[in-house]
Amino acid sequence: MNGSDSSSTDSGPGARRRSDATRTAILTAARERFAADGYERATIRAIAKDARIDPSMVMRYFGNKDGLFAAAVALDLHLPDLTQVPRDEVGRALVTHFLDLWEENEELTAVLRVGATNQAGAERMQGIFRDQLLPVALQVCPDPEQVPTRAALCASQLLGLALTRYVLRLPPTVALRPEEIVAWLAPTVQRYLTAPSP
Repeated sequence: MNGSDSSSTDSGPGARRRSDATRTAILTAARERFAADGYERATIRAIAKDARIDPSMVMRYFGNKDGLFAAAVALDLHLPDLTQVPRDEVGRALVTHFLDLWEENEELTAVLRVGATNQAGAERMQGIFRDQLLPVALQVCPDPEQVPTRAALCASQLLGLALTRYVLRLPPTVALRPEEIVAWLAPTVQRYLTAPSP
């Protein structure tokens, strides 16, 4: 941004448009930088350079790197409506959806990588699954009081797969074909979601 802004022009629709454009540029640069470098190596200075703005503007909009990361990774998992899926197929539907999502979303992999090593990233992952996975689990769980536990167990399988396949890249997990992963994981996720409590 240039330095010609003054207090007399720092309000109104034009200023809001500039502010929105600056914020969007910062977030776009941050998503790309976090995905490429990971949380620890990505710097405010590099993100500002990518966005073609002064680093102080990043701080002005987001406070610090944690705040920027939290804003940049507001991910929508686009989870399926399980009420439209036959009850004995919900595990397969959820695993298939997650696998499709992880296969094509490097940003989600970056969030998981950061979430495993950084508090801000962990909180963002917690928020994503709390806000998006819990409502889906509620659609099919036999006991509403068990929804948080059952959703967490589903997350343990789905995130465990993502960690070993896309972050740690364990060769046996990477070698699995998608249909094999679905065949292995779907029955477990199905049991977590719909089976009677043990």
